[in-house]
Amino acid sequence: MKLFNKYHLSIGSNIGDRLKNLQQAIDLIHLEVAIIFSISNVYETKSVGFKGDNFFNACISFFSNEDPSNVMRNLLSIEKKIGRNRIDGNKNISRVIDLDIVLIENKIIENDIITIPHPLMHKRSFVLHPLMDIDPNVIHPVLNKNISELIKLNSNNESINATKEILNNPKSKFNISDYKYIAIEGNIGAGKTSLSNQISLDFNSKLILERFADNPFLPKFYKEPERYAFTLEMSFLAERYQQITDDLSQLNLFNDSIISDYDIFKSLIFSKITLSEDEFLLYRKLFFSMYRDILKPDLYIYLNQNVERLKENIKKRGRDYEQSIDENYLNSINTGYLDFLKTQKELNIKIIDINDLDFVNNRLDYLSVLNSICS
Repeated sequence: MKLFNKYHLSIGSNIGDRLKNLQQAIDLIHLEVAIIFSISNVYETKSVGFKGDNFFNACISFFSNEDPSNVMRNLLSIEKKIGRNRIDGNKNISRVIDLDIVLIENKIIENDIITIPHPLMHKRSFVLHPLMDIDPNVIHPVLNKNISELIKLNSNNESINATKEILNNPKSKFNISDYKYIAIEGNIGAGKTSLSNQISLDFNSKLILERFADNPFLPKFYKEPERYAFTLEMSFLAERYQQITDDLSQLNLFNDSIISDYDIFKSLIFSKITLSEDEFLLYRKLFFSMYRDILKPDLYIYLNQNVERLKENIKKRGRDYEQSIDENYLNSINTGYLDFLKTQKELNIKIIDINDLDFVNNRLDYLSVLNSICS
C-alpha cells in the first residue's frame, strides 16, 4: 500500500469573481484529486511583481498517495478548466486561478513539473498567513523553521488583510463525523483496510486495523484447513479480543471518532465456516463470554463483492499464502456474512455493492462509496 502524504496548497485569484474562482478550484480538487482536509481564511493582497487587481488568497491541505508530479498535473488541468492557460510560464501576470503546491510534509523535490518546497513560499505573506491558519507547526524542510518563525523572518511585509469571506469544504456534505464508531467489513480482498485508511485520513478519525500479518497459523491453515482451523480461530479470538480492548480503552469516545477495518463478530462468521459443529458450539460459547460487554459499532458497513473480483484483488496484493484460497471458501464467507447480517436487529448496517467499483484507484468510485455510506 502506498504511503499517504499531506499536501499544502496555495490558491489565488485576481480576475473576475475571485471568491467563486477559489471555490470552483476547491470543488474540482475535491472531485478529481482528494478530500480537502482543511481550508484557511481568505486574505486580500496586492499584486506582487506586477500591476494588477488585488488577489484573494487562501491555503488548503489534503492527503494523497499519488505521485506528486501527477498531483501537479491534475492541478494544472483544473486551472485550465477554470480558464487559466499558463502560456506565459512563470511570468507574473493577473490570473483567474493560481494553484501551487508549497509543501508536501518533509519532502524535497525538484523536477520539470514541480519544486518542493516552493522556492518563494517563505518570502510570501499571502502564503505564510493562510498556512498559519491551518498548520502553524509544519516545518519547512530546507530552512528547518515553522510557519510562525518564517513570518517573523519575512522581510517583504507586503500588505495582507483577512477578509470575512468563507470558502466551503465539499466534504461537509458527508456526515461521517456523525458516527463515533464505524466498522468496515467484507470478504478477503474486498478492500476493507484500504477504505478504512482513506476515510480515517480524510475525516481525521482514529484508525483500528486488524493484526493478522504475524499470525503463524494463517499460512498453515490455507495449506491444511482441517488440521489448523480450530487453532487458527482460537488464536484470532484471543488476538482480536486483546486488540479491541486495548485500542478502545485508549480512545476518548466523547471526542474521538473511530474507523476499524473489522468487527469482532467476524470471528463467529469465519469459525462457523471452518470448524466442525462441536468445535463451533464450544467456540461460540467462549466468544460470547469474552465479548459480552465490548462496544459495538454504531455503523456497520459491509462491502459486497463477487468471488471473481475478490480473487483478482487477492492476486494483485500478492500475499503468497493467499494465492491458493479456494473459490468455495470465498463463496462460503460471502454467504456467511449475508446470513449473519440478516439476523442482526441491533446493528445499523449498510451493505454497499462494490462489484463495479474500484475505490482504491478511481477517485469518483471512492466518492460514490462515501455517498453510499452517508445516504
